[in-house]
Amino acid sequence: MLIRLLLAGLALGGALLGAPSWSGAQTKPAVSFIAVEGTEFVVTLGSGRVLRSKDLIGAVVDVRFEGEKAKLRITGAEPDPTEPSGTVWLHTVEAPQADGSWANFCTPGPDGRQQGFPLRDAAGGLEFTCTSGALGKCVRFGYRQWTTGPDGTSLAPLHAACVRMVRGDYGGQGQAFTKNGMLIDIYDPLGIQTLDGPQGQAFEAGWTPAGAVCVHHVRVKENVTLAQLEAGFPQLRGRTGAVCTEGFARQNGAILFNRSAE
Repeated sequence: MLIRLLLAGLALGGALLGAPSWSGAQTKPAVSFIAVEGTEFVVTLGSGRVLRSKDLIGAVVDVRFEGEKAKLRITGAEPDPTEPSGTVWLHTVEAPQADGSWANFCTPGPDGRQQGFPLRDAAGGLEFTCTSGALGKCVRFGYRQWTTGPDGTSLAPLHAACVRMVRGDYGGQGQAFTKNGMLIDIYDPLGIQTLDGPQGQAFEAGWTPAGAVCVHHVRVKENVTLAQLEAGFPQLRGRTGAVCTEGFARQNGAILFNRSAE
């Protein structure tokens, strides 16, 4: 699928720290367990009652954002209208401001939505991402890491590879080499995303959860060169330029591919 990458306001998630409280509530419901299903909050109260995202409007939760504690108030929750599985819920959340008011926590994604959702991380904890961030984008592309693909295999590796791809994290070390507004075409062997084939684009790279297995050309020339990639990331030595074709990438373990302007 052809995607324009807008990375401003990339939201980094963190473990959910505290039980929710409700704005205006005189008593705080006793919470025994907080979980996430798909991208939906699931809160079990001490009474045994189970509340889901749509029941949590007005709830305030404590999260970690970029390594720091942050307080978010849930003001809306709705199914993602672009996602046919029904398991992706989009949440509108606000954060307190210095003047005592509340303002939307998320920056706009490519479709203009300022929403986000919780995810379960690899360690079993909870984290929050905005749809403007790589984690959120890749879920909405169809790489729902909590489920399986058409062949029955987990989509978690494809989601992880997608995050590397969206960020242009060729070396797999958390260093992004992309910029806002880049137009890329992504596709995978399962057909979750397929080529749109715009003119002027060429094969860029093949991806795994560890980064790129090879790089034909860099997405943003002013950010890094092929020579710098080979010098900085030993796994890419001898794997940049013309040698990096889709076939070469497949042979070397790539599970996700993309094209971009050369």
